[in-house]
Formats: sequence, structure tokens, C-alpha cells
Amino acid sequence: MRYVELRRHTMRVKPGPHLSQAGIDLARRVGDTIGPFNRVITSTIPRAYETAIAMGFAVGEQSELLSLLVDGVEEAVGGWEAGFAAFAHAARRGGVVASYARQQAAFLDGIARNLPDDGAALVISHGGVVESQVVGCLPDADFSLWGGYCDYCEGARLYFDGDQFVSGEVLRVERM
Repeated sequence: MRYVELRRHTMRVKPGPHLSQAGIDLARRVGDTIGPFNRVITSTIPRAYETAIAMGFAVGEQSELLSLLVDGVEEAVGGWEAGFAAFAHAARRGGVVASYARQQAAFLDGIARNLPDDGAALVISHGGVVESQVVGCLPDADFSLWGGYCDYCEGARLYFDGDQFVSGEVLRVERM
């Protein structure tokens, strides 16, 4: 079975675009526990690209689609920090959240279909984007136990069997 692992970027030095030392340390720690990956894709924003490098993975491509939530999504879900259940609820109502989640799901579907059998991809993006991707790929799932939003380096693993995403799991990171 193939899988696509979704991760939010690590910490940066705000308001700057680059990672902090604490962020690099966290990404290294997480990177030591994941992989290998056949493909690594990040958003075009430096903190996502730098997170993949700090995790120890070469970036094969970047996509603008992974960079930001489209207008109206944050408002519809109550902020990007709303969590998986809020994104799912908003997507089921239709509108901009449903459209955005479907767009993200189509992007991830293309990645999964092009992996070798038992292959894996790492996709690093941003808060709200990860939650939208999961909801788009698993629209009928119950996210009540998935918890809140994805904190730094957290995310989800989505399993792709045959021609569709069939299940997923939330990936949390223990803080030190």
C-alpha cells in the first residue's frame, strides 16, 4: 500500500521567513523517525522547504498549491487553528472549504498514483492546509478523535490502496 505523509513546517524566527534553531532541532528529531520517501514536495514558502532539508530529505519539487489557504477558508472554519473536525464540518456544508479540500485531495491523489507499489511521499505545507488535505482525501471519516490543529512538524499519514485514499492517522509530535 502506498502512503502520503503530510507535515506542517517547523518553527521559524518570526516575522522572518527562515527556521529558528529550535525549529531545526525539532525537524531533525522528527526526520530521524520517518521515511524513506520516494518523493518530497513542499510549498514554495522557505520554512516548508527548509523543514524538509532539516529533516534530512532532499526536496524534489515545490508547489504553490501547498503555500496558502484560499480566501474564505479561514473564515468558514473559524481560523486555520480550528482542527480536523471543524474543517470536516465546514467541508460538508459545501462552499469554499469543500472546493479547496477537493482541490488539495486531487493534488495528493496525483502524487499517490505516481508512487511505486509500497511507495511513500512526504508533503510539507502549513497549518490549515494539512487539515484541508486530510478532509479532502477522507471526506467521510470521523475526525472527532483526531484532536486540534497540527502543531509544528505534526500532520497525518494517508493510505492509498488501488485508486483511492482508504484511511489515515494523525501524527503528533511529543514536545521536549
